[in-house]
Amino acid sequence: MIGAGSQAWAGWLPTQREELNLTSRASFERYFGGRRADALLCEHVWEHLTLEEGEAAAQVCFDFLTPGGFLRCAVPDAHFPDAEYQRAVQVGGPGPADHPAADHRIVYDAALFRSIFEAAGFEVELLEYCDEQGRFHYHGWDVSTGPVYRSLMLDHRNRDGRIGFVSIILDARRPG
Repeated sequence: MIGAGSQAWAGWLPTQREELNLTSRASFERYFGGRRADALLCEHVWEHLTLEEGEAAAQVCFDFLTPGGFLRCAVPDAHFPDAEYQRAVQVGGPGPADHPAADHRIVYDAALFRSIFEAAGFEVELLEYCDEQGRFHYHGWDVSTGPVYRSLMLDHRNRDGRIGFVSIILDARRPG
């Protein structure tokens, strides 16, 4: 788990920026050495990078995955039609400097997010996202292969048929 914060999932090794920094190939080299990962999980981290940093990070993740390995990645969705959500995830974020969104650098839509991984050589499958009309799309995926809390199935704000919080969630698979 890259940028795990306080999250911990059974079977996943949580890492923080000090151990595994998406903007530093050298940190991946130190962490992995000659090994490669079968799977990486990264929830709500990419939006804290610039677009250029995100493109470079996608390439680093590609390079440190085994052939056939995957990165499951989630970010806020620019097309979720909820004004409060959009205010909360906007570039620069609301409120004080210690708010989690204060250093958001970009808010992705599904097409742009997908494109940065495809440009790095990944085969990409969108798992959850809103389209340009704000319609939510869910493609049945297995939470046990990489849980994302801010997802339709796990987020406490998504209850009783109401979608209260969404993410763009994708699997970026290294061809193998």
